[in-house]
Amino acid sequence: MEQMEQNNKRNGYWSGLISGLLLAILLIGCVYIGNQVYRIFESKKIAESNQAEGAELLNEYTAAKVEVIEETIKQYFLEETDRNALENGIYTGMVNALDDPYSEYYSAEELEELQMSTEGIYYGIGAYISKAATDEFCTISGVIENTPAEEADLRAGDIIYEVDGVLTQGMDTTEVVSLIKGEEGTQVVLTLVRDGEDDYLKIPVERRKIESPTVSNEMLENGIGYIEITEFDDVTEDQFAEALAECKAKGMKALILDLRSNPGGNLSTVCEISRMLLPKGMIVYTEDKYGKRDEYTCDGVRQLQVPAVVLVNGYSASASEILAGAMKDHGIATIMGTTTFGKGIVQRVIALSDGSAVKLTVSKYYTPNGNNIHEKGIEPDVEVEFDADAYYDEGVDNQLQEAVRYLTTIQSQAN
Repeated sequence: MEQMEQNNKRNGYWSGLISGLLLAILLIGCVYIGNQVYRIFESKKIAESNQAEGAELLNEYTAAKVEVIEETIKQYFLEETDRNALENGIYTGMVNALDDPYSEYYSAEELEELQMSTEGIYYGIGAYISKAATDEFCTISGVIENTPAEEADLRAGDIIYEVDGVLTQGMDTTEVVSLIKGEEGTQVVLTLVRDGEDDYLKIPVERRKIESPTVSNEMLENGIGYIEITEFDDVTEDQFAEALAECKAKGMKALILDLRSNPGGNLSTVCEISRMLLPKGMIVYTEDKYGKRDEYTCDGVRQLQVPAVVLVNGYSASASEILAGAMKDHGIATIMGTTTFGKGIVQRVIALSDGSAVKLTVSKYYTPNGNNIHEKGIEPDVEVEFDADAYYDEGVDNQLQEAVRYLTTIQSQAN
């Protein structure tokens, strides 16, 4: 009996001790949570008062809430955290909240990569990447000749499902490109979805230094010059001027300007190229949310004097559409192919003092006739669907062939 009483006393002691400890922990937790909630609600009162007066987004309430979330992550999140990643996540999240696929936040490192790519030099595989606003995945929109992408038989229209096993669903082009780029000589494995294939394609591709040849040219039959522009980078203006001069020197009687799968690029570059082709007048004009209008014009001194066809497709976007739209509105070229992408808005990269930057959609652009083609695209004068089977199986570019036939007919009628 005495032994049972002693056991009961010991059990009661330990039960009481454990209950006390649990109660103390609960009280401490309640006090902590209570303090944080109190801080938030007190700050929220201030925020609501400030909002009525048009206060800024960053105030005592939002600052306190960010601090609470940070402390909560530190206390409860299972894995280790990267402070820089969390900080960048705040800025990225703010820009993402605009719900604009073309507005982005760039860290200092990402901004440096962006500047290198617009200069026309980078370390990657030699493929152009694009993404429609309604798409979940990025797509290969073009492949540069004599690059690892061409050697690996990557094709325009391939959907990038994974990069090195990382699912790319929901990622923007900047994120996907950053996964693909890397040190020279290393390998990246792309998991692709290709039209006509029953299963995913896993294709390893070597990374190399890519110096983008954004312009190529040759002379075709009947004195038809052919110039392809793959992107409007800093280097493109001089490359195009040289290509056009070469074609003229060889007796060019007509011109095919190939803008298929050209995702765009610098506004200043496409305007300078337009000044080598257009008659006197408007190239493009932009309007911001305040109604401020900026006009980009041409003096017409170097107007193209021969018949021309501009080839376009669903991956021809932005600056490509500016040039195609201007040539169409001025009536100096026939647009041929399929309807363009439809990006009639302009982005501006705004540098911040710490080396980072934000890219924001700042205006709409309009063709010389006042058309905004955003989410509409430019419809071709002559519609010609691309025959992918003929191209990849037989090396026959049916759209280019049709452009040659069209210009040859015009030449024969003129004679």
